[in-house]
Amino acid sequence: MNTPQAASESPQVDASPLLDVRHLSKRFGDVVAVNDLSFTVAASQIVAMLGPNGAGKTTSLKCIVGLLRPQAGQITLAGQPARTPQARAALGWVPEVPYAYELLTIWEHMQFVALAYRLPDGWQERAAALLRQFDLWEKRSSLASGLSKGMRQKLVICLALLHQPRLFLFDEPLVGLDPPAQRELREIILQLRQAGAGVLISTHMLESAERLCDQALVMHKGRQVAAGSLAELREQFHLPTNTPLEDVFFEAIR
Repeated sequence: MNTPQAASESPQVDASPLLDVRHLSKRFGDVVAVNDLSFTVAASQIVAMLGPNGAGKTTSLKCIVGLLRPQAGQITLAGQPARTPQARAALGWVPEVPYAYELLTIWEHMQFVALAYRLPDGWQERAAALLRQFDLWEKRSSLASGLSKGMRQKLVICLALLHQPRLFLFDEPLVGLDPPAQRELREIILQLRQAGAGVLISTHMLESAERLCDQALVMHKGRQVAAGSLAELREQFHLPTNTPLEDVFFEAIR
């Protein structure tokens, strides 16, 4: 299996976080979707963002990637202010809804990303390896309009990995994937951490989050209600040392 990599073969030691969110707030009219959210994601770290529907997870991610403009707060990506070209180059984004250009083929999507990020020669080999990894190579000439939701999700993941960013944001990445692809993606996320990347995952799949994450951030009604390692969260809520993440989560949002 080809191993995905972050921006460099050997991760550089840097004390500053790859993602730094401070006092983020976002409203839609009178509805406060995110209220004074602060957290970080470091290099070689996987952070799971957890919460029930309407907790503000997707809104937070869209503010981070620049799809929504927050009312307050500061966001930096790899030391650069969000929405700048340097910040965008450091970011790989996998949204919950796998958008694709209907009249482009799978391979043309890869070409589009290569042109957008001005990737040097050699990207074709990496693109081919990613498509083979997710069983899309044989369909590389197929239009996106003919792809199933699961195949679109695989394509979006390949596009996010192609330019080898330092920070990855996944919004419900396992939804719509078949079991082999779910396993493949979990392995890739672990490999990204090993290569020095930072990973933020918003998910409802608590069992997968427990297996993957170094830190968990629990949101409820737009606010952060708990954050830390699983051991720290158990201690915070005075739970036994073998308490699964699912039980910790329900205790946090009570």
